[in-house]
Order: sequence, then structure tokens, then C-alpha cells
Amino acid sequence: MPELLQAGGWLMLPIALASVLAAAICLERSWSLRTERVLPSELAGGVIEAARQAVAEAARIAATPRFQASCLGAVMSAGLANAASGRAPMQEAMEAAGAGVVHDLERYLTTLGTVAAISPLLGLLGTVVGMLRVFDALLAEGAGDVAALAGGIGQALVTTAAGLGVAIPALIFHRHLLRRVEALTVALEDQAARLLNAVHPAPVDR
Repeated sequence: MPELLQAGGWLMLPIALASVLAAAICLERSWSLRTERVLPSELAGGVIEAARQAVAEAARIAATPRFQASCLGAVMSAGLANAASGRAPMQEAMEAAGAGVVHDLERYLTTLGTVAAISPLLGLLGTVVGMLRVFDALLAEGAGDVAALAGGIGQALVTTAAGLGVAIPALIFHRHLLRRVEALTVALEDQAARLLNAVHPAPVDR
């Protein structure tokens, strides 16, 4: 590893930092976007069933520490706090809370996408710098100095490979985590709609 860093030149430093940042974000988001942390379905079911009988009982269940620690708990608590005001205020409260929750779910994903985008560019920059070293060696020593030529070519190849090595997994995780956020958002909206209909049944058109 030290040999690769040395062969790639100073551009290997930002590429290495980008790889550490991408790995940290992937691990943190994979942990934070677990279903049981965002959407504890067994607790949600209890809140919805209790809401059919009494809003106060549903609010008591929603106030438990484990449920409050979840994203769904924040959305349902906001709705139950405004349940007495009617269907529309309750819905608006859950929508507002849901917008904040989705923003939190997407945390760091823009940074991860940026890492995936700039890493191959850093590798390409390393390629350009390496080839400039090759041309400088050709002008100074001619084609006979193989060591000087090899150093520039080696830098070009190492930085290109390193940049792609960081960008490819970062891009894969970025797409996967975005899709995960979308799925969790749909599930949150579904559970919120169920709670709303349990407290204030939708009017039936005649």
C-alpha cells in the first residue's frame, strides 16, 4: 500500500481521503437506514389499532422511547398531537414531519454522490500529471531513460486505477441507498395514511 501511494504521487492523498469518506458514509447510512430503526412495524401496528379506539392511548404508545427514536414515531406523534383539530390539520402535521424525516434519511448521500463523481476525475488528473512527467523525461533525457519514463507511466496508471476503485463502489452504494430511502419513504407515507384513516376515516363519496 505505501508503495502504491508513493507511485501515484501527491494525487493519491485526496483519492485516499475520498475512499475513507465514502466508506464512512456507506457504513453510517447502512446502519441508519435499517427498517427496524426507521419503521418499527410492530409498534406502528399497535399505534394504529389503538387509534381506532382512543387517540390518547395511541399517543401513549407513540410516546415510548423506542418508538420515538424511529422516524415513523416522529411522523405519527406529530399527527396525533394535531388529531383533535381535524383530518386536514393532522394530515398537514404528518406531511411536515415527514419532510423533515426524509431530509434526515438522505443525509450525507449528496456527499457520497460527489465522491463518486470526482474520484475518477482525480484519477484522470493523475493520468495527465503522469503523462506530463513522461514528456518532461523525453525532452530532458530522450527515450533512453527507461526509469524516468516508467515513473510517469506508473503514476498515470496507479492514479487512474485508484480513482476508479473509489468511484465504482461509491456509485453503487449511492444508487442503492437512494433506492432504500425511496422505499422507506413510501412505507412511511403508507403507515401515516393508515393512522390518519384510523383516527379520521376518509369521507365516502355517494
